[in-house]
Amino acid sequence: MESKQPTSPDIFRADCLSRQVLHLIADEWTPLVIYALEEHTMRFGQLLKRIDGISTKMLTQILRALERNGLVQRVVYPVVPPVVEYSLTPLGQTLREPMQALKVWAYGHLQEVAQARATYDCLDHTPIQEATASLVQQRSL
Repeated sequence: MESKQPTSPDIFRADCLSRQVLHLIADEWTPLVIYALEEHTMRFGQLLKRIDGISTKMLTQILRALERNGLVQRVVYPVVPPVVEYSLTPLGQTLREPMQALKVWAYGHLQEVAQARATYDCLDHTPIQEATASLVQQRSL
């Protein structure tokens, strides 16, 4: 039985391909891999060193997913030991601008996010306290 795809993309629909594409690029590690590869072609070990905290297993999974979806090209050179290099494909290059915008936003709002976290962490978040604070705030308006 064929599954019907919506006539126009709707990211809020579970069966929409756009959601799968967003999931591909909106995880913790994929943007970092793309940032690293926009600098230049890299070997696996170089990527591991460049991206602090990523595991070998996770980097392998991310690179495979990016290759499968046409965003990264993997080239294996037939030498001993084998040399494998990764680079962004032309499709992967199209992510440079939106990823750069995310990086600029993140750098530009570091202090605001830190302040919001500190404020949030100082509050009592039990349900009764939050409801009371909300009522007090509404009454003061």
